[in-house]
Amino acid sequence: MPDAQRVQRVQLDGRRIADWPGFHRESRQAFGFPDFYGNNLSAWIDCLSSLRGDGEEEGMSRFLLGPDECLAIEVLHADVLERNAPHIAEALRDAVDDVNERFTESGEKPALNLVFR
Repeated sequence: MPDAQRVQRVQLDGRRIADWPGFHRESRQAFGFPDFYGNNLSAWIDCLSSLRGDGEEEGMSRFLLGPDECLAIEVLHADVLERNAPHIAEALRDAVDDVNERFTESGEKPALNLVFR
């Protein structure tokens, strides 16, 4: 991530994620997803793919990034997540890659940086 890129941060608590309902509960709270959030990984990807919305996509999360901004997703107690739900940790990595790919395919900088702590 370039030094000039501004970073916003959000945290997920790996101790609260032992299954998919826990992952989506934690994500809804952390990201501020809308009430109609679908509680599935496709909806997670869609919500975070609108971080640099053009106005019509705003409101899909509490974050709105500028063209040179990045959202760092810090997974606290990542060791607990990896132990209790390794399939969710791996799916999270893949989902972040999918979101970033959407941005780069449209000529933008990647928007997400996943950090396991």
